[in-house]
Amino acid sequence: MNIGRFARLLGPPGLGLRLTGLCDEGERGYYARGLERAGAGQAEFFVCAADLEDELIRALGVDRVEELVRAEGETRPLRTFLNQPAQRDRTDQERLRRFLGTKKGRKIRYGRVLVEALRPERVPTPLDALLTGV
Repeated sequence: MNIGRFARLLGPPGLGLRLTGLCDEGERGYYARGLERAGAGQAEFFVCAADLEDELIRALGVDRVEELVRAEGETRPLRTFLNQPAQRDRTDQERLRRFLGTKKGRKIRYGRVLVEALRPERVPTPLDALLTGV
C-alpha cells in the first residue's frame, strides 16, 4: 500500500493538498497507518463496506446489474461464471461482485457503467460523502 508515500508527497508534509478519498473496509487499517506515518491525520477517507463494487451492486440491485452486464454483451461470460461450482454457495450479490473482478479491466469498465446507471438518490453513502466533500 503506497498511501503513506502519496500522503507525504501530496498532503500537509508535501504539497499541502487536502486529502480525501475512498477505501475498502479491508484496507482501512493500511490507510489509517499510512496517513498517520505521513503526518496527514486530517485526511478524510470514506470506507466502502466491502469495496466500491459491492456498494454499487447493493445500490442498483442484482437484477439491474445483471441487465447492465447483458447490455454490455457479457451474458455468456456471466452465465459461464455463475455455473461454476465455486459460486454455488455465494449470494447473488457476492457472485456479481466476484464476476466483476475476474477479467483484467472489467472493474474499471463496470465502475463507470454502474455509476452512470445510478439515480442520484441511490448513490452509496461513502461515494456520496466523498462527492459532497470535494
